[in-house]
Amino acid sequence: MMYQAAAYNTYAKNNVEIESPQKLIKMLYEGILRFNTQAKRAIKDDDIERRAYWINRSISIFVELINNLDMKQGQVAEYLNALYQHQLSLLAKANLEKSEIYLDEVNSVTRGLLEAWKEVTDVE
Repeated sequence: MMYQAAAYNTYAKNNVEIESPQKLIKMLYEGILRFNTQAKRAIKDDDIERRAYWINRSISIFVELINNLDMKQGQVAEYLNALYQHQLSLLAKANLEKSEIYLDEVNSVTRGLLEAWKEVTDVE
């Protein structure tokens, strides 16, 4: 529940008006990309506190995405669940090992998810 609140608060603070669940998912993916960019900067600056802060924000979003999967949808939901879980493990490694490589991998997957989401939902 704590992670759900953190993901929601991220956008509520910015007074973002959610037009649809489709737009929310797009915004969550975009948030991961922004947060990981900040985490990479913190790694370069050897700033442990900021690195953990930004990585934890990305983790919160993936937890929110996992918690809101409709597992009744079958294989797609199962695939996304496994993919999101893997991203969580990469983010943990990025934090523990102070490695941008893992953040780059998460960003690559997230960009792919964002582009696919835009195609199937027509959300800009």
